[in-house]
Amino acid sequence: MDTPLHVDRRGHVLEVTLNRPKANAIDLMTSRAMGEVFRDFRDDPELRVAIITGAGEKFFCPGWDLKAAADGDAVDGDYGVGGFGGLQELRDLNKPVIAAVNGICCGGGLELALSADIILAADHASFALPEIRSGTVADAASVKLPKRIPYHIAMEMLLTGRWLDVEEALRWGIVNHAYPTGDLMEKARSFAELLASGPPLVYAAIKEIVREAEDMKFQDAMNRITKRQFATVDVLYDSEDQLEGAKAFAEKRDPVWKGR
Repeated sequence: MDTPLHVDRRGHVLEVTLNRPKANAIDLMTSRAMGEVFRDFRDDPELRVAIITGAGEKFFCPGWDLKAAADGDAVDGDYGVGGFGGLQELRDLNKPVIAAVNGICCGGGLELALSADIILAADHASFALPEIRSGTVADAASVKLPKRIPYHIAMEMLLTGRWLDVEEALRWGIVNHAYPTGDLMEKARSFAELLASGPPLVYAAIKEIVREAEDMKFQDAMNRITKRQFATVDVLYDSEDQLEGAKAFAEKRDPVWKGR
């Protein structure tokens, strides 16, 4: 039996490919494996960026594997570290993640994509939250989507389960960029290399600030930053990379980031 994940290290970039024919649906075993992969990505100082995509050109991921559920996988079972798909609840993931959506992206698959920082899509990709039609709730999407796109559009998706093509997903800001199918992974890898060449300690600070400040008042968040009460900001301000950035600017050269 093929492994449900293909994991490939490309320098500072980790590529994770869901590989569960026919649709790349996620069962409990796959979710736990994804959690382990992304936990190791988080903790590996040599890895700076991750890409999550699906095998083939038809499905990115439809979310929860209903066939596995019918065979006994509990919908409230042990998804593993990081929750469903390994990303949604993984603590302190302060590195950029790119979702390369290569086809149908719905239900928990859309929730997985929303857990990434950048979403790139093939031009034939489509998006939906069809849980309403099977009498259940798209829990993570109910929390995340109304904060990401206009409230009324998010509620329409949640309440009706209707499908969006990639053009509409772009219009509402669900997707950053769309590309011809054959170009998607090349574009995702180029984007990942661009990020991997940047300052990892700054990325970590950005991700922690954005995550922690989401429900804070502006001045409260600014006070925590200036007082170095975010762990990543404290590390950044005392780092070699902080000094390197200033030196490189003064010397009119490209900085060399060491992540320390």
